Amino acid sequence: MAKKRIKVPRVVNGVPMGEQEIEVEDNGASWGPNDKHRLLNKPIKRVDGPLKTTGVAVYTQDVRPAGMLFGRFASSPHAHARVTKLDTAKAERIKGVKAVLPVVKVGAEVRYEGEPVAAVAALTPELAEDAARAVEIEYEVLPHVVTQDDALKPDAPQVVPPRADQGGKKKGGGKKQQQGTPEQVNAALAKCDATVEVEYRTPILHHCCLETHSITADYRGEKEATVYASTQGTFTIPGDSARELKLQQSNVTAIVQNMGGGFGSKFGIGVAGQWACRLAKQLGAPVKMALTRREEFLTAGNGPGSVQKFKAGANKDGTLVAVLATQYSFPGIGSSQVAAQPYQYKAEHAYRDARPVNTHEDASVAMRAPGHPQASFAMESLIDELAYKIGMDPVEFRKKNLKDPAWHRQLDTGAKAIGWDKRNPTPGKGKGPLMRGMGCGVGAWGGGGRPNCVVDVTIGQDGAVTAAVGSQDLGTGTRTYIRAIVAEELGLEIDDVVEKIGNSTLGNANASGGSTTAASLSPAVKNAAYNARTEMSKRVASLLGAKPDEVVFDKRQISGNGKSVPWKQACAALPAGGLTARGEWAPGLSGSGVHGASFAEVEVDVETGLVRVIKMAHVQDCGLPLNRLALHSQINGGMIQSMGMALSEGRVMDGNLGVMLNADFGDYKLPGMMEMPELIPIIDDGDDRQVVIGMAEGANVPGVGAVANAVYNACGARVRELPITPDKVLNALMQTQKG
Repeated sequence: MAKKRIKVPRVVNGVPMGEQEIEVEDNGASWGPNDKHRLLNKPIKRVDGPLKTTGVAVYTQDVRPAGMLFGRFASSPHAHARVTKLDTAKAERIKGVKAVLPVVKVGAEVRYEGEPVAAVAALTPELAEDAARAVEIEYEVLPHVVTQDDALKPDAPQVVPPRADQGGKKKGGGKKQQQGTPEQVNAALAKCDATVEVEYRTPILHHCCLETHSITADYRGEKEATVYASTQGTFTIPGDSARELKLQQSNVTAIVQNMGGGFGSKFGIGVAGQWACRLAKQLGAPVKMALTRREEFLTAGNGPGSVQKFKAGANKDGTLVAVLATQYSFPGIGSSQVAAQPYQYKAEHAYRDARPVNTHEDASVAMRAPGHPQASFAMESLIDELAYKIGMDPVEFRKKNLKDPAWHRQLDTGAKAIGWDKRNPTPGKGKGPLMRGMGCGVGAWGGGGRPNCVVDVTIGQDGAVTAAVGSQDLGTGTRTYIRAIVAEELGLEIDDVVEKIGNSTLGNANASGGSTTAASLSPAVKNAAYNARTEMSKRVASLLGAKPDEVVFDKRQISGNGKSVPWKQACAALPAGGLTARGEWAPGLSGSGVHGASFAEVEVDVETGLVRVIKMAHVQDCGLPLNRLALHSQINGGMIQSMGMALSEGRVMDGNLGVMLNADFGDYKLPGMMEMPELIPIIDDGDDRQVVIGMAEGANVPGVGAVANAVYNACGARVRELPITPDKVLNALMQTQKG
């Protein structure tokens, strides 16, 4: 078969790292027209829905191997300190406590509140908590920095060792990035009809998975182990676990049947899995290490905060002339960045200076569309400010400066859905204390596929069909579209196919990061189903007196040469073991690059500062939609997540004490049922690409800016720091009145 070279996305722990070129077989595979499918591109109920809603589905935190022990951490209460004493004797004497292991040595530094210092294992969770409290730890408290303003000061305490390419400066361990020529941008700004100089801020955000990080290491002192993990990557677990257990990787089986959310935070075994394995290794018994909710907030990773400063200019004809951007990301002790400005817009002249600034907080990790919501919020706010300054409709201003026609189509569709023609022509000119306004924004994401997945489709002599692959299902509908693809290829119904997933002994699969799962797995499923159909055609063609390529599979019948045989009757002609066909990812079945446009209508109470979202609409493309019902759900979830980022979510730190003040669901404010607006999810069927593209992460990018812009349109006061809480609205209104 002919070979060809193609580019595929490279994703590391959920973070896109550009593209890489690979060689693949050119098999000419195709899904066919998007509107010609029998099951795909239709609304399909999730096959695992009944199990989850009735509580039957088993999650990692439900697993209880015989003899299992419970693990807990004793953690640092300080943002930065040196451990001067670590005494485990009292903890070890508690009846039912089986092990107490130091995580750090005396003399070591801890660099954020919640960093584990010791790990314990006991017969019950309560005994484990008692033991963790009984570990005697003393600290020498060291200087810390946990707020954006303090971290940007020249004399801020050093958090991580400086990189050589930064000349030894204190400002962090991440890499500085620069693009463009500032002199050219400043010269262009001087000639613009309108300019703005502004700063936008976003806080550190949390993933808020309902199931905290949890791993159960079932090891009993032998040569094999089973590790149950709440993970976004089944195949990220065996290698990490084997290293900690001192076993061969092939002797470690990872299982993830169901999981309660990841959003980018669950790759590899993490600190919970590392110490579950180490405790199990020492004790020769299964150990479960499940983070508490507070630990989840403090030590499980987060999405970075940002400060983004702009000088930008436009002309009265709507041309975006110049953008000069300085971007600071705040990834704790990590190195996460914010997406590059001017984001998706085309400016004639642009310069970007970006760098991470470290603080004494746990490291940022991938979080749904890493770095994009932050960049989109800032750029969409900036675009809005320029549009109003030159007196141009914000939608038309965007269309003039966005090259891809997909956004033009989506902006028009979204504007119609939200009733854009009824918005305030002049911000803040409504009557009464409750003022309404509308805003919009656009976003993008990659979502491509790559050759990671191996799928086996087995047809039994009794007609049973099984599709097997080790892939995990984060709750995004993987199980359902596996069944649908196989059923459509074989002329069956959804319930005629059973999927086996979430086990590392099955065929390989990629980790679910960068929205690459659907685009990587579905081509392999189709390829396996196609191969199974081809083999089945060869077996039954003689029964029909037809050639294999004349055999048709439809409505649980196999037909050819004017004859028809029921599916189960045809399968009875197979050998006792049935037949199994293998499929792998094939080029031409997946693509990359999705677009989205969000619109929001809000109500602002100018007496209290309270903002209520009335309606949101989001238009999203993705090539071939595998399941329209699931896609609507993903779009709704993206709108809700962006609404939370815009209005309520964010880590709150005490700069003096270095501690997080809202490390629980009572104080970290997520949108609840009472805050839900009318949600209008729109699939962009104008995208006729006959490929599968992951879109979930892209759905939560532009809504943040849309809500922020709607607040301005409603009350005439611009809030440039998230979340947009009542105090910030009132302060902005006061400044507007003074100005």
